[in-house]
Amino acid sequence: MDLLDIVNHQKKKEQAPLADRMRPDSIKDLIGQDHLLSREKFLARCIKAKRIPSLILYGPPGTGKTTLARLLAKESGSEYFQLSAVMAGVKDIRQVIEEANNLLKHSHKKSILFIDEIHRFSKNQQDALLPHVERGLVTLIGATTENPYFEVNSALLSRTTVLKLEPLTAKEIACLLKRSLVEKEKGLGRIKTVIEDDVVMFLADMAGGDARRALNALEIAALSATPHSDGSITISLEDAEESVQKRAVQYDKDGDQHYDVISAFIKSIRGSDPDAALHYLAKMITAGEDPEFIARRVMIAAAEDIGNADSNGLTIATAAHYAVKHIGMPEARIILAQAVTYLATAPKSNAAYLAINKAMTDVNNVTTDVPKHLRDSHYQNASKLGHGNGYLYAHSYPNHYVKQQYMPDALTGAVYYEMTDQGEEKKHKEYMDKLKKKSHQ
Repeated sequence: MDLLDIVNHQKKKEQAPLADRMRPDSIKDLIGQDHLLSREKFLARCIKAKRIPSLILYGPPGTGKTTLARLLAKESGSEYFQLSAVMAGVKDIRQVIEEANNLLKHSHKKSILFIDEIHRFSKNQQDALLPHVERGLVTLIGATTENPYFEVNSALLSRTTVLKLEPLTAKEIACLLKRSLVEKEKGLGRIKTVIEDDVVMFLADMAGGDARRALNALEIAALSATPHSDGSITISLEDAEESVQKRAVQYDKDGDQHYDVISAFIKSIRGSDPDAALHYLAKMITAGEDPEFIARRVMIAAAEDIGNADSNGLTIATAAHYAVKHIGMPEARIILAQAVTYLATAPKSNAAYLAINKAMTDVNNVTTDVPKHLRDSHYQNASKLGHGNGYLYAHSYPNHYVKQQYMPDALTGAVYYEMTDQGEEKKHKEYMDKLKKKSHQ
């Protein structure tokens, strides 16, 4: 490379977007994907052995699929080739194979071929590449945002290991943003920038796990800011909002707003106001609250505030938690909305909640013992201790009910569960009243 080539390469690099410039040069500088890269994990072992198998990297945009492929090539000492399954034809693949063959023949250097959007790989492209993958001429690394088990051909799947890349956390993205602000060669470090931590966290939260999106927004905010007299710039929350065209939601996931909003959310469900409950749900989702945290709170509300007035409430809330965990955002918002609106419009009862509190109070304050006729009588000589003697088997009586003492002697007559006249609980109450009335006849 002559001097002119070096100058042109440097200019091209400087003109590249911040997200591209900030790609790490070493695997140790890569942020995220600890489940694959931390010590003793799969990719860490592959790198240590310098044996990279053919892979399919599956994950949302901005999780580092392309970067990871480049770094794996670098760490393993392999030549790196990159193609797009949409743009490349059989001719391009054959050219890569020829170059890889020459490298292996003349310098014993292996090659990694990275194919973006591999789920769009055609049969002709596969036919041109797969034999060379099988015999180890090239290592194939594909990237896709689509579930490969649905979208990638079985011929490719059988020759690769599928690795799922997770969205970056807001803290990981914030770390990357701060790194770009001090990095002088590749980042924005040549510009003295004043930016508050809450603005950085807004950009990180807004990105939804996509590092590229956050870096692009930071670059727009920085380049569009008006410099001060000393050449420095300030990036305010308003600047960040304009750069992403999204208003910051007043919601601190670690502070008072977190507790205030979740409190208002639960109270709106309890108060049978589905619209208010949806408002607070939307506020939490928009602010980046963990959807599984919301789903757990919904389950608690179902048991505490709806209870046996509508026993389907807890079933729906539990199903929603399962679905949210396995589907993820953004679709999980629909599942949460269904559960929330069901609970908010269901009949309410906190009788079970009050009952367990009363029972636990007595357990903590009253010494009790299990009545002898209720004790386990299945072991030898239990009857000699009086265990089980006099127990009345409910199923042997009309309506499968017989009146007998179940409470410990010290709490005889105590009532914890006071059923309401709400929904299904009213039916349970009427049933219990009917049973007790018949037992007195």
